[in-house]
Amino acid sequence: MQKWYQKAAPEFETKTSKSLIHPFIVKGKHTGLTINPYQGCQHRCGYCYATYLWSPEFFDKIYAKSNAPEILEDELKSWKHNMIDTVMISSATDPYQPAEIKYNLTRKCIEVLQRYRVPYYVFTKSSIILRDLELHEKYKDSCFLVWSITTCNEKIRRLVEPGTPPATSIFMAIRKFVDAGVCCGVNIDPILPLLTDSEEEIELILESCISAGVTYVFGAILRLRDDIWQRMTTILKSLDVKGGIDEYRRIYQFSEPLKTGFNITANQLYSDTVMHNLEQKVSKRGLFNHFPDHMKSRRISRGFANNTNGTSSCQHTLLRYM
Repeated sequence: MQKWYQKAAPEFETKTSKSLIHPFIVKGKHTGLTINPYQGCQHRCGYCYATYLWSPEFFDKIYAKSNAPEILEDELKSWKHNMIDTVMISSATDPYQPAEIKYNLTRKCIEVLQRYRVPYYVFTKSSIILRDLELHEKYKDSCFLVWSITTCNEKIRRLVEPGTPPATSIFMAIRKFVDAGVCCGVNIDPILPLLTDSEEEIELILESCISAGVTYVFGAILRLRDDIWQRMTTILKSLDVKGGIDEYRRIYQFSEPLKTGFNITANQLYSDTVMHNLEQKVSKRGLFNHFPDHMKSRRISRGFANNTNGTSSCQHTLLRYM
């Protein structure tokens, strides 16, 4: 088994950061802002896009940016514009991975964002976020919480993303946020060809979404990269997917070795079929297959208002590409 699948706990280490808020750019277009209180992730997802040459110890060493809340506050105090875009928490690691229990950096950063009345999205695969239920609840009109659900199949999950909690635990957490009136969504991403793209797999997730009260469901198909393909090869072999490697070569239309550093998308026919089926199933259940009209750029508050409740209703922005 390749190194990413080790069961050993990672090493925690603190570091200081010179900056925290960064523009989030997709396909050359500026779409918003992001913060990452941590570097590295304990979830060990085999398909992880954040692992690469710039972070060779991504699964084995978690860096906590110990000064993240202070840096964030300094950056917001000195913000050059009256308006600020929605902030994504976070783009390159899970903000509620187990390290958060020890360091509380995500919580502290969110408290700073709320003081300055900055709208935010949270992306997580964790149920640890339940600890901050009241924190998000009081800001429910200005935040959007999204859980990444890859599969409800425990056999697949234990191999593909061994550091994550079972889907049942995640949906129990989602139900509590929904009941508290917090806007919640599920991102089926990535959809893994031959593993989680079947009618049955998608139906299980959607039925769980209905039970949990989720109204926003969307997804995307796995993108391959040379390091991700190495891990996916191990997964396909371990799950004994007959002809899986050859089928991936057909779906992604590549020959080996893959060119280092480039993402490969599935062929158009496969992509259109899978995404059309997902959108139809979502629509049929009365769900929405996009991000909500939730927030857009807003005036930053430098007055430390005591009332951190947001005032905007859903307004469409950020992350339609997911």
